[in-house]
Amino acid sequence: MEVRGVHFSDFEIRDEIVDSLRDIGITSPFPIQAMTLPVALAGRDIIGQAKTGTGKTLGFGLPLLDKVIAPGEEGWDKLPGAGKPQGLVIVPTRELALQVAGDLEAASRRRNLRIVKIFGGRAYEPQLEALKAGAEVVVGTPGRMIDLIKHKVLDLSKVRTVVLDEADEMLDLGFLPDVEKLLSKTPGTRHTMLFSATMPGAVVALARRYMTQPTHIRAADPSDTSKTVASVKQVVFRAHALNKIELLARILQARGRGLTIVFARTKRTVANVAEQLEERGFAVAAIHGDLGQGAREQALRAFRHGKVDVLVATDVAARGIDVDDVTHVINYQCPEDDKIYLHRVGRTGRAGHTGTAVTFVDWDDTPRWSLINKALGFGNAEPVETYHNSAHLLADLDIPEGLTGRLPRGSRTRAGLDAEVLEDVEGKPRGRGSRSGDDASRRRGAPRDDARTTRPDAEEDAGKRSRRPRRRTRGGESAGVDKGEDRVSH
Repeated sequence: MEVRGVHFSDFEIRDEIVDSLRDIGITSPFPIQAMTLPVALAGRDIIGQAKTGTGKTLGFGLPLLDKVIAPGEEGWDKLPGAGKPQGLVIVPTRELALQVAGDLEAASRRRNLRIVKIFGGRAYEPQLEALKAGAEVVVGTPGRMIDLIKHKVLDLSKVRTVVLDEADEMLDLGFLPDVEKLLSKTPGTRHTMLFSATMPGAVVALARRYMTQPTHIRAADPSDTSKTVASVKQVVFRAHALNKIELLARILQARGRGLTIVFARTKRTVANVAEQLEERGFAVAAIHGDLGQGAREQALRAFRHGKVDVLVATDVAARGIDVDDVTHVINYQCPEDDKIYLHRVGRTGRAGHTGTAVTFVDWDDTPRWSLINKALGFGNAEPVETYHNSAHLLADLDIPEGLTGRLPRGSRTRAGLDAEVLEDVEGKPRGRGSRSGDDASRRRGAPRDDARTTRPDAEEDAGKRSRRPRRRTRGGESAGVDKGEDRVSH
């Protein structure tokens, strides 16, 4: 919720930034932004802590942009190292890099700033060319940035402001050593801001090593003692594995249901759920580790643009998804722990909106759910047993009576995933007719043929290393090659 009576124009921010925000309808800050801006604009290091979806991006983005000098602005001709990055934002995932860069671009639309996105899964050449042409702000993931530093293309020696966003996720993904390498390449006089939903010990230790007397800012309503955002309604059902898809299909027809993210633990389940929902008439897309970067970005764009209204995703693939108007998050499979639960549920109820979080707890998930329930203080250790025809299901989620597990043809109004352009890794548009057979076969989330022997629970993440190809034999004859992370099924 915005802070009443406070406007961005009240802060000592460049007029071009305030006007750019006004152009897109943003005039008043959220609490984390209102608390952060005066301290950050004064040049003090900050540790910002707030629940997911409360507006941290502009909290660090506006002070960063305010200090940057763009080509043609006063002081540019006297700037040492003009054209080298002055601002650096380190994020854990590609999706978050795109989201943060998009917000920074929106806030600087009236200036001649060059904001470059750096992350893996894309070709090096466009990123190399962008850096060589000059960049005032770089937003990216640690691995690719370190690679570009090694190639002597990315120079951080003139950076004035460094932001570590979602530091706890970088810890989970094993990126903290890489983050330390990046920080060591920046000047010791830099202004540093660290933002994180939680503060594990390793993150606190990082802050102590690389920050100077940081101000700890925690934005929370004193009356809100929950760990989840108060605007999100939490609903938990004990659901049978064989009835989940029917249950899900009814929930997706609830009154007022808009963009929805369905989470599952494995990429196999994600692909299967997406396929079944599509067969039932829903406009659906999937993102998981077996999809190429182009297909993942196509799915996210289709979701953001409303061409599909259901996104089925694994936890790793969905990190950093930031869409303000997601109305429902559905945990098709119970999360592994309370941290993952908070990450998933944080995709709804963002930026002052309300949302609904639904969790299916299978009988096998009872011990896992008990720990989550205890950690988050829900007081619901024994969820009510629920089936697609349970009366309380309709009442709890405002679902009309008389529905079936298929979306009526008259309600199938979304354009679908095929209406969104699929780009190659260099970012060149590709029409539907130019898809390869492999692209076409998995455009809605089916795993690639070469991944169908992968362990179901072996989700791709940034910290994994490829194994050497191994040749197996039977009786002295070759029986196939096991490449990378794919394993031959028995």
